[in-house]
Amino acid sequence: MVNQLCIAGIVQGLAEGMALAKAADLNIPAVMETIAEAAAGSWQMSNRWKTMAAGEYEFGFAVDWMRKDLGIALREVSRLGGTAPLAALVDQFYADVQHEGGGQWDTSSLLTRLQR
Repeated sequence: MVNQLCIAGIVQGLAEGMALAKAADLNIPAVMETIAEAAAGSWQMSNRWKTMAAGEYEFGFAVDWMRKDLGIALREVSRLGGTAPLAALVDQFYADVQHEGGGQWDTSSLLTRLQR
């Protein structure tokens, strides 16, 4: 549950950064390879930016599974009297991806909702 709460924010941040880089017509490989080695570096950054840049999402950990896991985690957070507003927001973003037909797409498909 802790991993899923953490990864939700990381993937959303990657999607937002990628959307900005694309909108600014930046050199995506140069930007992402640099960032992957900087403070924003992560497994997701190193392993998903290329597929995100190419719009390829037919692999990996499915949005449907992530929403299931986030639901479990958010219920546990609530049961313990806490909140997880970022994860709850990203869960809604994943619902948007599901409504686009992306339930089986990789979780990095959050970028699709920013490129409409």
